[in-house]
Amino acid sequence: MSESNIISWFSELNPISLAFLATMFTWFCTALGASFVYFFNSINQKVFNGMLGFAAGIMISASFWSLLLPAIEISEENGNLLPWLPATIGFLVGSLSLFAFHKILPHLHVGFDSNRQEGGKSSWTRSMLLIIAITIHNLPEGLAVGVAFGVLGNGFSPEIFLTAIAVAFGIGIQNIPEGAAVSIPLRREGYSRNKSFYYGQLSGMVEPIGGIIGAALVVSIQSLLPYALGFAAGAMIFVVVEELIPESHSGNETQNSTLGAIIGFTLMMVLDLGMNGIIL
Repeated sequence: MSESNIISWFSELNPISLAFLATMFTWFCTALGASFVYFFNSINQKVFNGMLGFAAGIMISASFWSLLLPAIEISEENGNLLPWLPATIGFLVGSLSLFAFHKILPHLHVGFDSNRQEGGKSSWTRSMLLIIAITIHNLPEGLAVGVAFGVLGNGFSPEIFLTAIAVAFGIGIQNIPEGAAVSIPLRREGYSRNKSFYYGQLSGMVEPIGGIIGAALVVSIQSLLPYALGFAAGAMIFVVVEELIPESHSGNETQNSTLGAIIGFTLMMVLDLGMNGIIL
């Protein structure tokens, strides 16, 4: 089947279905990374920091090239006198929403001692606190993919479709080391391999939920599109600054996280711009 035929086949699916398929792919990538726990008992600190830095670079790059920039371009096409304003409002609402979730919901980041619980006070089990932290972390990624495909609700075009594919592929790539970064430390803390894998893949299971919500919202209310793109970007940047970058600086191997972030950013930029270049 030729490339044009493949794109034509996908054009017959509605954006919500496409978002679901794409986020199932990102979940599969997370599960793939989490399965590394069956082969490794621990992870080298240099590798761990590099992986987290790589994930941060992917998310930062996707936030700009795949979310904020398209939001501004769409506002310009709609004749908005201040095309940067919807993206800015969405960005602030997205980041502040995640900030509020972190303040209100009790959670515990992977690798932290129980006495470092964040959010509101709770007597929930450690496992439940970990699940909440994982959900807060990964839901924005699903929203980003969903919103990217939701743009197609305004009319299918190969350019928009390939951009959305680039977002899903980029997030999927960074989910592989991210899944391992969740499951392997849990194994080190004494969890069984099966339980470590379960919690690791669970970090990606929420992404299809976010994908469906993001796509459905944008398809239903097209005027929200620039705001939704900005919202997803703000939520992702909050996760990067609040979690990924600090965690990637564990120990004294900060150079690895920096190099990982540069590689991740560059790869996502090439994916996004390269996908568009395929049809130019």
